Amino acid sequence: MANIHPTAIVADGAKIADDAVIGPYCVISSRAVIGSGTELVSHVVIEGNTELGTNNRVSPFAVLGGKTQDLKFSGGEPGVKIGNNNTIREYVTINAATNDGDFTTVGNDCHILAYSHIAHCCHIGNGVVIVNACQIAGHVIIEDYATIEGSVGIVQFMRVGSMAYIGAMSKITKDVPPYMIGHGDPIAVRSFNRIGMERRGVDEAGRKAVKEAYRILYRQDDLTVTDALDKIEAEVEQTPEIVHLLEFCRSSEKGIAH
Repeated sequence: MANIHPTAIVADGAKIADDAVIGPYCVISSRAVIGSGTELVSHVVIEGNTELGTNNRVSPFAVLGGKTQDLKFSGGEPGVKIGNNNTIREYVTINAATNDGDFTTVGNDCHILAYSHIAHCCHIGNGVVIVNACQIAGHVIIEDYATIEGSVGIVQFMRVGSMAYIGAMSKITKDVPPYMIGHGDPIAVRSFNRIGMERRGVDEAGRKAVKEAYRILYRQDDLTVTDALDKIEAEVEQTPEIVHLLEFCRSSEKGIAH
């Protein structure tokens, strides 16, 4: 049987794993699913149609699954799905999606630090680090292993690519391509994330190819973005990283940071 503190309020219908821990003064909705090994430390609110996987740790005063703040909401049961092995710190808010049957999602092995907000219909990948007080608007996609430093603001419908690194207090108004380091208000790409790639096991060929792609895309001022991407495809080894970089940039609807 789950370890549920006597001061917690758990609505009938909630599904809580036998080895989950529900700490003091938590409030759990009837639609909630709490997976094996997950701990809600204290004063955590799980609202609506919210599912947490295994071995997550949620700190006090986090609110997960709160109703979307999107004014287009017209009812139904949208929700939040959170994967496994995530750390969610104090006062984090993750809002439900807007449309019935849709979900805001967080993957596995993420660290979402204090006072950060993830709005409706966002999709956060695996291994993402979101540092304190980041404010992420609706419909944002953050790919695997990206790092978002403290007090970053991301406007709606933006994308941050895999292994990108965003410096503190930046404002993201354009898509940030994979493997790049961006900083500033507005965001500008400053370099490529060599250390991040090394830590994530990208081989030497992949790192070298990204370095060359960065040089073409961001250091050849005589090229348009389209021309730079074509040159990367023609001249740079087509490692998995370059294939992903090209697809990401070419599919951008808002334009890439430059």
